[in-house]
Amino acid sequence: MSFDVTIYLSVLITLFVIMDPPGAMPIFLSLVGRKSAAVRNRAAWQAPAVSLTVITVFAIGGQAILNYLHIGIPALQGAGGLLLLLIALDLLRGNEGGESKSAEDVNVALVPLGTPLMAGPGAIAAVIVYVSQADGDVGSYLAIGAAIVSIHLIFYLVLRFSTVLIRVLGEGGITLLARIAGLLLAAIAVQLVADSVRGFIQAS
Repeated sequence: MSFDVTIYLSVLITLFVIMDPPGAMPIFLSLVGRKSAAVRNRAAWQAPAVSLTVITVFAIGGQAILNYLHIGIPALQGAGGLLLLLIALDLLRGNEGGESKSAEDVNVALVPLGTPLMAGPGAIAAVIVYVSQADGDVGSYLAIGAAIVSIHLIFYLVLRFSTVLIRVLGEGGITLLARIAGLLLAAIAVQLVADSVRGFIQAS
């Protein structure tokens, strides 16, 4: 029942590579860079909180949920890719408004930051696999849980202090960053859809 450091480091490194906290910075700034400091700081903890909740739910009962709904990982990848593509198109067109301020603030924390950018198909699949491999060992479960919490603390710190860049970038820099973030999101979306199609082909 002892805490398994090896599993902890393995899960933490895997989630860090998949979720890529530094890579989320330009997308985060493009979405909240023009908002007040209070809104930015709130989004910096709301988004990891949403992601932590989603990943925890899937860690506890993810396989059962997918089996009950007859959904596979490729389907999650395809849905996540299409959702990110819609957000990417808005960023590329400069269409970041259009909704009430309060609704927009909530949506930014939930979508695309909390999910599917952080709690995406890759992270969900990795957690489900690690939990299944734990095979009832409490120490392994504790290590996996600690790694999940740790990666979200890292995410919070990265997003919280990335706002320092706003003073350097200015209004023009934020606009440019929004376009770059849109391009990056579009690339991620296309890759997710491609992985989804590959997964369906392999399963058939």
